[in-house]
Amino acid sequence: MTMSTIQSTPGSSGYLDLFPDRKMSFFKNPYILGLTAVAGIGGMLFGYDTGVISGALLYIKDDFEGVRQSNLLQETIVSMAIAGAIVGAAGGGWMNDAYGRKKATLIADVIFIMGAIGMAAAPDPYLLILGRFLVGMGVGVASVTSPVYIAEASPSEIRGSLVSTNVLMITAGQFLSYIVNLAFTRVPGTWRWMLGVSAVPAIVQFLLMLFLPESPRWLFIKNRKNEAVHVLSNIYDFARLEDEVDFLTTQSDQERQRRNSIKFGDVFKSKEIKLALLVGAGLQAFQQFTGINTVMYYSPTIVQMAGFNSNELALLLSLVVAGMNAVGTILGIYLIDHAGRKMLALSSLGGVFASLVVLSVSFLNQSSSNELYGWLAVLGLVLYIAFFSPGMGPVPWTVNSEIYPEEYRGICGGMSATVCWVSNLIVSQSFLSIAEAIGIGSTFLILAAISVLAFLFVLLYVPETKGLTFDEVELIWKERAWGNNTDSRNLLAENQP
Repeated sequence: MTMSTIQSTPGSSGYLDLFPDRKMSFFKNPYILGLTAVAGIGGMLFGYDTGVISGALLYIKDDFEGVRQSNLLQETIVSMAIAGAIVGAAGGGWMNDAYGRKKATLIADVIFIMGAIGMAAAPDPYLLILGRFLVGMGVGVASVTSPVYIAEASPSEIRGSLVSTNVLMITAGQFLSYIVNLAFTRVPGTWRWMLGVSAVPAIVQFLLMLFLPESPRWLFIKNRKNEAVHVLSNIYDFARLEDEVDFLTTQSDQERQRRNSIKFGDVFKSKEIKLALLVGAGLQAFQQFTGINTVMYYSPTIVQMAGFNSNELALLLSLVVAGMNAVGTILGIYLIDHAGRKMLALSSLGGVFASLVVLSVSFLNQSSSNELYGWLAVLGLVLYIAFFSPGMGPVPWTVNSEIYPEEYRGICGGMSATVCWVSNLIVSQSFLSIAEAIGIGSTFLILAAISVLAFLFVLLYVPETKGLTFDEVELIWKERAWGNNTDSRNLLAENQP
Protein backbone atom coordinates (compact mmCIF):
# COMPACT_ATOMS: atom_id res chain seq x y z
CA MET A 1 0.00 0.00 0.00
CA THR A 2 1.57 3.31 -1.04
CA MET A 3 1.81 6.51 0.92
CA SER A 4 -0.61 8.29 -1.43
CA THR A 5 -3.18 5.53 -0.88
CA ILE A 6 -2.72 5.69 2.88
CA GLN A 7 -2.99 9.48 2.98
CA SER A 8 -6.30 9.34 1.09
CA THR A 9 -7.75 6.76 3.52
CA PRO A 10 -10.89 8.12 5.26
CA GLY A 11 -9.88 9.41 8.68
CA SER A 12 -6.17 9.76 7.84
CA SER A 13 -4.41 13.08 8.46
CA GLY A 14 -4.10 13.64 4.69
CA TYR A 15 -7.80 12.99 4.14
CA LEU A 16 -8.85 15.31 6.98
CA ASP A 17 -6.52 18.06 5.72
CA LEU A 18 -8.21 17.72 2.34
CA PHE A 19 -11.75 17.64 3.80
CA PRO A 20 -11.61 19.47 7.16
CA ASP A 21 -15.42 19.70 7.31
CA ARG A 22 -15.61 15.89 7.58
CA LYS A 23 -13.56 15.75 10.78
CA MET A 24 -15.44 14.34 13.76
CA SER A 25 -15.28 15.79 17.27
CA PHE A 26 -15.93 13.95 20.54
CA PHE A 27 -19.41 15.36 21.20
CA LYS A 28 -20.52 15.76 17.56
CA ASN A 29 -22.41 12.46 17.25
CA PRO A 30 -24.77 11.30 20.06
CA TYR A 31 -25.08 7.87 18.38
CA ILE A 32 -21.40 6.97 18.72
CA LEU A 33 -21.35 8.35 22.28
CA GLY A 34 -24.37 6.20 23.19
CA LEU A 35 -22.79 3.12 21.65
CA THR A 36 -19.57 3.83 23.55
CA ALA A 37 -21.43 4.32 26.84
CA VAL A 38 -23.36 1.04 26.56
CA ALA A 39 -20.27 -0.92 25.52
CA GLY A 40 -18.44 0.78 28.39
CA ILE A 41 -20.77 -0.83 30.94
CA GLY A 42 -18.46 -3.82 30.42
CA GLY A 43 -15.70 -1.56 31.74
CA MET A 44 -17.93 -0.55 34.65
CA LEU A 45 -18.40 -4.23 35.62
CA PHE A 46 -14.63 -4.63 35.45
CA GLY A 47 -14.09 -1.60 37.70
CA TYR A 48 -16.89 -2.40 40.14
CA ASP A 49 -15.58 -5.90 40.67
CA THR A 50 -11.99 -4.78 41.33
CA GLY A 51 -13.18 -2.04 43.68
CA VAL A 52 -15.96 -3.76 45.62
CA ILE A 53 -13.93 -6.69 46.90
CA SER A 54 -11.55 -4.42 48.82
CA GLY A 55 -14.37 -3.18 51.07
CA ALA A 56 -16.35 -6.42 51.12
CA LEU A 57 -13.26 -8.31 52.30
CA LEU A 58 -13.29 -6.32 55.57
CA TYR A 59 -16.76 -7.76 56.35
CA ILE A 60 -16.22 -11.22 54.85
CA LYS A 61 -13.42 -11.59 57.43
CA ASP A 62 -15.96 -10.77 60.17
CA ASP A 63 -18.38 -13.48 58.94
CA PHE A 64 -15.91 -16.28 58.20
CA GLU A 65 -13.27 -16.97 60.87
CA GLY A 66 -11.25 -19.10 58.43
CA VAL A 67 -10.89 -16.10 56.09
CA ARG A 68 -9.92 -13.81 58.97
CA GLN A 69 -7.10 -16.16 60.02
CA SER A 70 -5.73 -16.89 56.55
CA ASN A 71 -3.95 -14.44 54.26
CA LEU A 72 -4.05 -17.17 51.59
CA LEU A 73 -7.86 -17.36 51.68
CA GLN A 74 -8.14 -13.56 51.56
CA GLU A 75 -5.83 -13.41 48.53
CA THR A 76 -7.72 -16.28 46.87
CA ILE A 77 -11.08 -14.54 47.28
CA VAL A 78 -9.60 -11.45 45.61
CA SER A 79 -7.61 -13.25 42.94
CA MET A 80 -10.07 -15.99 41.92
CA ALA A 81 -11.96 -13.37 39.91
CA ILE A 82 -8.69 -12.66 38.10
CA ALA A 83 -8.17 -16.37 37.44
CA GLY A 84 -11.66 -16.37 35.87
CA ALA A 85 -10.74 -13.27 33.87
CA ILE A 86 -7.68 -15.07 32.45
CA VAL A 87 -9.95 -17.85 31.17
CA GLY A 88 -12.50 -15.30 29.90
CA ALA A 89 -9.88 -13.16 28.13
CA ALA A 90 -8.17 -16.19 26.57
CA GLY A 91 -11.48 -17.41 25.14
CA GLY A 92 -12.84 -13.92 24.53
CA GLY A 93 -10.52 -13.18 21.58
CA TRP A 94 -11.70 -16.30 19.74
CA MET A 95 -15.33 -15.60 20.70
CA ASN A 96 -15.05 -12.06 19.29
CA ASP A 97 -13.77 -13.29 15.95
CA ALA A 98 -16.20 -16.21 15.65
CA TYR A 99 -19.47 -14.72 16.94
CA GLY A 100 -18.90 -10.97 16.84
CA ARG A 101 -18.44 -8.24 19.42
CA LYS A 102 -22.15 -7.97 20.26
CA LYS A 103 -22.75 -11.66 21.06
CA ALA A 104 -19.50 -11.81 23.04
CA THR A 105 -20.78 -8.92 25.19
CA LEU A 106 -24.16 -10.64 25.77
CA ILE A 107 -22.43 -13.90 26.77
CA ALA A 108 -20.14 -11.97 29.16
CA ASP A 109 -23.21 -10.37 30.81
CA VAL A 110 -24.94 -13.73 31.38
CA ILE A 111 -21.82 -15.25 32.98
CA PHE A 112 -21.35 -12.16 35.17
CA ILE A 113 -24.97 -12.18 36.39
CA MET A 114 -24.69 -15.87 37.38
CA GLY A 115 -21.52 -15.12 39.33
CA ALA A 116 -22.97 -12.08 41.12
CA ILE A 117 -26.03 -14.01 42.31
CA GLY A 118 -23.77 -16.90 43.37
CA MET A 119 -21.56 -14.58 45.46
CA ALA A 120 -24.53 -12.93 47.18
CA ALA A 121 -25.99 -16.32 48.19
CA ALA A 122 -22.68 -18.06 49.09
CA PRO A 123 -23.01 -20.00 52.42
CA ASP A 124 -19.25 -20.50 52.78
CA PRO A 125 -15.96 -19.07 51.45
CA TYR A 126 -15.57 -21.80 48.82
CA LEU A 127 -18.86 -21.09 47.00
CA LEU A 128 -18.00 -17.40 47.27
CA ILE A 129 -14.72 -18.20 45.49
CA LEU A 130 -16.67 -20.05 42.75
CA GLY A 131 -18.92 -17.00 42.27
CA ARG A 132 -15.82 -14.82 42.04
CA PHE A 133 -14.46 -17.10 39.30
CA LEU A 134 -17.66 -16.76 37.22
CA VAL A 135 -17.74 -12.98 37.64
CA GLY A 136 -14.11 -12.92 36.57
CA MET A 137 -14.88 -14.90 33.41
CA GLY A 138 -17.51 -12.33 32.44
CA VAL A 139 -15.10 -9.47 33.15
CA GLY A 140 -12.37 -11.20 31.11
CA VAL A 141 -14.54 -11.51 28.01
CA ALA A 142 -15.70 -7.90 28.43
CA SER A 143 -12.11 -6.64 28.81
CA VAL A 144 -11.30 -7.96 25.33
CA THR A 145 -14.59 -7.01 23.72
CA SER A 146 -15.44 -3.48 24.87
CA PRO A 147 -12.27 -1.66 23.64
CA VAL A 148 -12.31 -3.46 20.27
CA TYR A 149 -16.04 -2.83 19.75
CA ILE A 150 -15.61 0.88 20.51
CA ALA A 151 -12.42 1.23 18.42
CA GLU A 152 -13.96 -0.41 15.35
CA ALA A 153 -16.97 1.90 15.41
CA SER A 154 -14.90 5.04 16.10
CA PRO A 155 -13.63 7.64 13.63
CA SER A 156 -9.82 7.47 13.82
CA GLU A 157 -9.43 11.12 14.85
CA ILE A 158 -11.35 10.54 18.13
CA ARG A 159 -10.69 6.81 18.59
CA GLY A 160 -8.32 7.36 21.53
CA SER A 161 -10.83 9.49 23.43
CA LEU A 162 -13.69 7.05 22.82
CA VAL A 163 -11.72 3.95 23.83
CA SER A 164 -10.49 5.86 26.90
CA THR A 165 -14.15 6.39 27.80
CA ASN A 166 -14.24 2.64 28.45
CA VAL A 167 -11.42 3.18 30.96
CA LEU A 168 -13.45 6.03 32.51
CA MET A 169 -16.26 3.50 32.96
CA ILE A 170 -13.78 1.20 34.73
CA THR A 171 -12.85 3.99 37.15
CA ALA A 172 -16.53 4.98 37.51
CA GLY A 173 -17.26 1.36 38.44
CA GLN A 174 -14.53 1.48 41.08
CA PHE A 175 -15.89 4.77 42.43
CA LEU A 176 -19.43 3.35 42.48
CA SER A 177 -18.19 0.27 44.35
CA TYR A 178 -16.83 2.41 47.18
CA ILE A 179 -20.12 4.35 47.43
CA VAL A 180 -22.01 1.03 47.55
CA ASN A 181 -19.55 -0.28 50.15
CA LEU A 182 -20.18 2.78 52.35
CA ALA A 183 -23.95 2.57 51.80
CA PHE A 184 -24.15 -1.03 53.00
CA THR A 185 -21.77 -0.80 55.99
CA ARG A 186 -24.65 -0.83 58.50
CA VAL A 187 -27.05 -3.10 56.59
CA PRO A 188 -27.45 -6.77 57.64
CA GLY A 189 -25.67 -9.05 55.17
CA THR A 190 -23.26 -6.21 54.36
CA TRP A 191 -20.87 -7.92 51.96
CA ARG A 192 -23.62 -9.96 50.25
CA TRP A 193 -25.33 -6.74 49.12
CA MET A 194 -21.99 -5.25 48.07
CA LEU A 195 -21.24 -8.22 45.80
CA GLY A 196 -24.78 -9.06 44.63
CA VAL A 197 -25.76 -5.56 43.44
CA SER A 198 -23.17 -5.84 40.65
CA ALA A 199 -25.71 -7.94 38.72
CA VAL A 200 -27.76 -4.76 38.08
CA PRO A 201 -25.43 -3.02 35.55
CA ALA A 202 -24.85 -6.38 33.80
CA ILE A 203 -28.62 -6.79 33.35
CA VAL A 204 -28.88 -3.19 32.07
CA GLN A 205 -26.08 -3.74 29.54
CA PHE A 206 -27.61 -7.03 28.35
CA LEU A 207 -30.96 -5.34 27.64
CA LEU A 208 -29.44 -2.28 25.92
CA MET A 209 -27.02 -4.36 23.81
CA LEU A 210 -30.00 -6.19 22.27
CA PHE A 211 -30.83 -2.91 20.52
CA LEU A 212 -27.27 -1.99 19.46
CA PRO A 213 -25.60 -3.06 16.21
CA GLU A 214 -22.62 -5.32 15.60
CA SER A 215 -19.22 -3.74 14.88
CA PRO A 216 -19.29 -2.44 11.27
CA ARG A 217 -15.78 -3.79 10.56
CA TRP A 218 -16.74 -7.27 11.77
CA LEU A 219 -19.89 -7.13 9.59
CA PHE A 220 -17.78 -6.24 6.54
CA ILE A 221 -15.43 -9.16 7.24
CA LYS A 222 -18.47 -11.49 7.44
CA ASN A 223 -19.74 -10.10 4.11
CA ARG A 224 -22.80 -8.47 5.71
CA LYS A 225 -22.29 -5.19 3.88
CA ASN A 226 -25.87 -3.85 4.06
CA GLU A 227 -25.94 -4.12 7.85
CA ALA A 228 -22.51 -2.49 8.08
CA VAL A 229 -23.54 0.43 5.86
CA HIS A 230 -26.62 0.99 8.03
CA VAL A 231 -24.40 1.22 11.15
CA LEU A 232 -21.91 3.56 9.45
CA SER A 233 -24.73 5.82 8.20
CA ASN A 234 -25.49 6.61 11.86
CA ILE A 235 -21.87 7.63 12.48
CA TYR A 236 -20.79 9.63 9.39
CA ASP A 237 -22.39 12.25 7.16
CA PHE A 238 -23.14 11.22 3.58
CA ALA A 239 -19.93 12.55 1.95
CA ARG A 240 -17.61 10.69 4.31
CA LEU A 241 -19.92 7.66 4.47
CA GLU A 242 -19.37 6.96 0.76
CA ASP A 243 -15.60 7.08 1.21
CA GLU A 244 -15.67 4.89 4.33
CA VAL A 245 -17.87 2.26 2.65
CA ASP A 246 -15.72 2.16 -0.51
CA PHE A 247 -12.55 1.80 1.54
CA LEU A 248 -13.92 -0.85 3.91
CA THR A 249 -15.38 -2.86 1.01
CA THR A 250 -11.97 -3.06 -0.68
CA GLN A 251 -10.19 -3.74 2.59
CA SER A 252 -12.62 -6.42 3.79
CA ASP A 253 -12.26 -8.36 0.53
CA GLN A 254 -8.50 -8.53 1.11
CA GLU A 255 -8.87 -9.36 4.81
CA ARG A 256 -11.39 -12.16 4.18
CA GLN A 257 -8.81 -13.87 1.97
CA ARG A 258 -6.11 -13.43 4.63
CA ARG A 259 -8.41 -14.42 7.51
CA ASN A 260 -9.22 -17.80 5.96
CA SER A 261 -5.66 -18.91 6.61
CA ILE A 262 -5.10 -17.28 10.05
CA LYS A 263 -4.33 -19.68 12.90
CA PHE A 264 -3.19 -19.11 16.48
CA GLY A 265 0.41 -20.03 15.65
CA ASP A 266 0.51 -17.48 12.82
CA VAL A 267 0.82 -14.69 15.40
CA PHE A 268 4.36 -15.90 16.16
CA LYS A 269 5.32 -16.49 12.51
CA SER A 270 4.76 -12.88 11.44
CA LYS A 271 7.56 -10.53 12.50
CA GLU A 272 5.39 -7.41 12.50
CA ILE A 273 2.58 -9.08 14.48
CA LYS A 274 5.09 -10.33 17.06
CA LEU A 275 6.39 -6.78 17.46
CA ALA A 276 2.85 -5.41 17.87
CA LEU A 277 2.01 -8.12 20.43
CA LEU A 278 5.24 -7.38 22.35
CA VAL A 279 4.21 -3.73 22.69
CA GLY A 280 0.55 -4.49 23.49
CA ALA A 281 1.25 -7.25 26.00
CA GLY A 282 4.21 -5.34 27.49
CA LEU A 283 2.03 -2.30 28.19
CA GLN A 284 -0.62 -4.48 29.84
CA ALA A 285 1.98 -6.26 32.00
CA PHE A 286 3.60 -3.00 33.12
CA GLN A 287 0.18 -1.50 33.87
CA GLN A 288 -0.27 -4.24 36.48
CA PHE A 289 3.31 -4.54 37.77
CA THR A 290 3.51 -0.83 38.54
CA GLY A 291 0.87 -1.60 41.19
CA ILE A 292 -2.45 -0.11 40.09
CA ASN A 293 -4.68 -2.96 41.20
CA THR A 294 -2.67 -3.38 44.38
CA VAL A 295 -3.71 0.18 45.18
CA MET A 296 -7.35 -0.38 44.13
CA TYR A 297 -7.86 -3.84 45.71
CA TYR A 298 -6.09 -3.13 48.95
CA SER A 299 -6.47 0.62 49.41
CA PRO A 300 -8.73 0.21 52.50
CA THR A 301 -6.20 -2.26 53.94
CA ILE A 302 -3.31 0.10 53.11
CA VAL A 303 -5.20 2.93 54.82
CA GLN A 304 -5.63 0.71 57.90
CA MET A 305 -1.92 -0.22 57.78
CA ALA A 306 -1.22 3.53 57.72
CA GLY A 307 -2.82 3.75 61.15
CA PHE A 308 -6.53 4.42 60.43
CA ASN A 309 -8.28 1.50 62.12
CA SER A 310 -11.97 2.23 61.50
CA ASN A 311 -13.49 0.22 58.61
CA GLU A 312 -15.76 3.12 57.68
CA LEU A 313 -12.91 5.69 57.67
CA ALA A 314 -10.79 3.33 55.56
CA LEU A 315 -13.64 3.04 53.04
CA LEU A 316 -14.22 6.81 53.03
CA LEU A 317 -10.55 7.55 52.30
CA SER A 318 -10.61 4.87 49.60
CA LEU A 319 -13.59 6.68 48.06
CA VAL A 320 -11.35 9.76 47.71
CA VAL A 321 -8.75 7.59 45.94
CA ALA A 322 -11.41 6.20 43.57
CA GLY A 323 -12.74 9.72 42.91
CA MET A 324 -9.23 10.87 41.94
CA ASN A 325 -9.01 7.89 39.59
CA ALA A 326 -12.20 8.94 37.78
CA VAL A 327 -11.17 12.62 37.54
CA GLY A 328 -7.71 11.67 36.24
CA THR A 329 -9.23 9.42 33.58
CA ILE A 330 -11.42 12.28 32.32
CA LEU A 331 -8.22 14.32 31.90
CA GLY A 332 -6.70 11.34 30.05
CA ILE A 333 -9.65 11.25 27.61
CA TYR A 334 -8.77 14.79 26.54
CA LEU A 335 -4.99 14.35 26.50
CA ILE A 336 -4.80 11.01 24.67
CA ASP A 337 -5.82 12.53 21.32
CA HIS A 338 -3.95 15.79 21.97
CA ALA A 339 -0.66 15.00 23.76
CA GLY A 340 -0.60 11.49 22.28
CA ARG A 341 -0.33 7.99 23.75
CA LYS A 342 3.45 7.83 24.22
CA MET A 343 4.00 11.22 25.89
CA LEU A 344 1.02 10.60 28.18
CA ALA A 345 2.39 7.20 29.27
CA LEU A 346 5.91 8.59 29.90
CA SER A 347 4.62 11.54 31.98
CA SER A 348 2.35 9.18 33.90
CA LEU A 349 5.15 6.74 34.74
CA GLY A 350 7.41 9.55 35.95
CA GLY A 351 4.75 10.60 38.46
CA VAL A 352 4.01 6.99 39.42
CA PHE A 353 7.67 6.48 40.31
CA ALA A 354 7.70 9.57 42.56
CA SER A 355 4.41 8.54 44.24
CA LEU A 356 5.65 5.01 44.96
CA VAL A 357 8.80 6.46 46.55
CA VAL A 358 6.57 8.64 48.80
CA LEU A 359 4.51 5.55 49.77
CA SER A 360 7.66 3.58 50.45
CA VAL A 361 9.20 6.31 52.64
CA SER A 362 5.95 6.74 54.61
CA PHE A 363 5.76 3.05 55.50
CA LEU A 364 9.49 2.59 56.12
CA ASN A 365 9.32 5.43 58.69
CA GLN A 366 5.91 4.69 60.14
CA SER A 367 5.53 4.61 63.91
CA SER A 368 2.42 4.23 66.03
CA SER A 369 3.09 7.53 67.83
CA ASN A 370 3.49 9.61 64.66
CA GLU A 371 0.40 10.21 62.55
CA LEU A 372 2.39 12.22 59.98
CA TYR A 373 3.55 9.12 58.11
CA GLY A 374 0.01 7.73 58.11
CA TRP A 375 -1.21 10.84 56.32
CA LEU A 376 1.87 10.75 54.06
CA ALA A 377 0.83 7.22 52.98
CA VAL A 378 -2.66 8.50 52.10
CA LEU A 379 -1.09 11.43 50.19
CA GLY A 380 1.10 8.92 48.32
CA LEU A 381 -1.98 6.90 47.34
CA VAL A 382 -3.79 9.99 46.06
CA LEU A 383 -0.72 11.20 44.11
CA TYR A 384 -0.24 7.72 42.66
CA ILE A 385 -3.79 7.69 41.28
CA ALA A 386 -3.49 11.31 40.08
CA PHE A 387 -0.47 10.39 37.95
CA PHE A 388 -1.49 6.86 36.93
CA SER A 389 -5.10 7.46 35.88
CA PRO A 390 -4.63 9.94 32.97
CA GLY A 391 -1.80 7.92 31.38
CA MET A 392 -1.08 4.30 32.25
CA GLY A 393 -4.79 3.81 32.94
CA PRO A 394 -6.14 4.40 29.40
CA VAL A 395 -3.00 4.09 27.25
CA PRO A 396 -2.51 0.28 27.32
CA TRP A 397 -6.18 -0.42 26.48
CA THR A 398 -6.28 2.25 23.75
CA VAL A 399 -3.03 1.11 22.13
CA ASN A 400 -4.15 -2.54 22.21
CA SER A 401 -7.41 -1.67 20.46
CA GLU A 402 -5.60 -0.08 17.49
CA ILE A 403 -2.21 -1.75 16.88
CA TYR A 404 -3.32 -5.10 15.39
CA PRO A 405 -4.53 -5.73 11.81
CA GLU A 406 -8.23 -6.62 11.55
CA GLU A 407 -7.63 -10.35 11.04
CA TYR A 408 -5.46 -10.53 14.19
CA ARG A 409 -7.41 -8.06 16.35
CA GLY A 410 -9.51 -10.57 18.24
CA ILE A 411 -6.81 -13.16 18.85
CA CYS A 412 -4.03 -10.67 19.71
CA GLY A 413 -6.39 -8.56 21.82
CA GLY A 414 -7.33 -11.72 23.73
CA MET A 415 -3.70 -12.73 24.22
CA SER A 416 -2.74 -9.26 25.42
CA ALA A 417 -5.71 -9.09 27.82
CA THR A 418 -4.70 -12.54 29.12
CA VAL A 419 -1.22 -11.16 29.88
CA CYS A 420 -2.94 -8.29 31.74
CA TRP A 421 -4.96 -10.68 33.89
CA VAL A 422 -2.07 -13.09 34.53
CA SER A 423 0.04 -10.12 35.67
CA ASN A 424 -2.89 -8.90 37.76
CA LEU A 425 -3.19 -12.36 39.36
CA ILE A 426 0.51 -12.49 40.23
CA VAL A 427 0.39 -9.05 41.87
CA SER A 428 -2.86 -9.54 43.82
CA GLN A 429 -2.00 -13.08 44.92
CA SER A 430 1.43 -12.09 46.23
CA PHE A 431 1.11 -8.51 47.52
CA LEU A 432 0.02 -9.19 51.12
CA SER A 433 2.43 -12.11 51.48
CA ILE A 434 5.41 -10.08 50.14
CA ALA A 435 4.42 -7.10 52.31
CA GLU A 436 4.31 -9.43 55.34
CA ALA A 437 7.73 -10.90 54.49
CA ILE A 438 9.74 -7.75 53.66
CA GLY A 439 7.46 -4.92 54.80
CA ILE A 440 5.02 -2.79 52.81
CA GLY A 441 7.57 0.03 52.43
CA SER A 442 10.06 -2.26 50.70
CA THR A 443 7.25 -3.71 48.56
CA PHE A 444 6.40 -0.24 47.22
CA LEU A 445 10.11 0.30 46.53
CA ILE A 446 10.09 -2.80 44.28
CA LEU A 447 7.06 -1.38 42.41
CA ALA A 448 8.97 1.93 42.00
CA ALA A 449 11.88 0.07 40.39
CA ILE A 450 9.45 -1.68 38.01
CA SER A 451 8.00 1.72 37.01
CA VAL A 452 11.51 2.76 35.87
CA LEU A 453 11.67 -0.35 33.63
CA ALA A 454 8.20 0.52 32.32
CA PHE A 455 9.37 4.05 31.45
CA LEU A 456 12.31 2.65 29.45
CA PHE A 457 10.01 0.14 27.69
CA VAL A 458 7.60 2.88 26.55
CA LEU A 459 10.48 5.15 25.52
CA LEU A 460 12.18 2.48 23.39
CA TYR A 461 9.37 0.31 22.00
CA VAL A 462 5.97 2.04 21.97
CA PRO A 463 5.17 4.00 18.77
CA GLU A 464 2.93 7.06 18.70
CA THR A 465 -0.46 6.09 17.19
CA LYS A 466 -2.37 9.34 17.85
CA GLY A 467 -4.74 10.13 14.97
CA LEU A 468 -3.53 7.26 12.74
CA THR A 469 -5.88 4.98 10.83
CA PHE A 470 -5.57 1.23 11.36
CA ASP A 471 -3.70 1.00 8.04
CA GLU A 472 -1.21 3.70 9.01
CA VAL A 473 -0.48 1.79 12.23
CA GLU A 474 0.14 -1.39 10.20
CA LEU A 475 2.80 0.48 8.21
CA ILE A 476 4.67 1.31 11.43
CA TRP A 477 5.08 -2.39 12.24
CA LYS A 478 6.16 -3.21 8.69
CA GLU A 479 8.82 -0.50 8.86
CA ARG A 480 10.05 -1.78 12.24
CA ALA A 481 10.01 -5.40 11.12
CA TRP A 482 11.61 -5.06 7.69
CA GLY A 483 13.09 -1.53 7.48
CA ASN A 484 13.88 0.07 4.10
CA ASN A 485 10.31 1.26 3.73
CA THR A 486 10.43 4.90 2.74
CA ASP A 487 6.65 5.34 2.92
CA SER A 488 6.40 4.16 6.50
CA ARG A 489 9.46 6.12 7.60
CA ASN A 490 7.89 9.28 6.18
CA LEU A 491 4.63 8.46 7.89
CA LEU A 492 6.38 7.98 11.21
CA ALA A 493 8.20 11.30 10.85
CA GLU A 494 4.99 13.17 10.01
CA ASN A 495 2.98 11.77 12.93
CA GLN A 496 5.54 11.76 15.75
CA PRO A 497 5.23 14.75 18.08
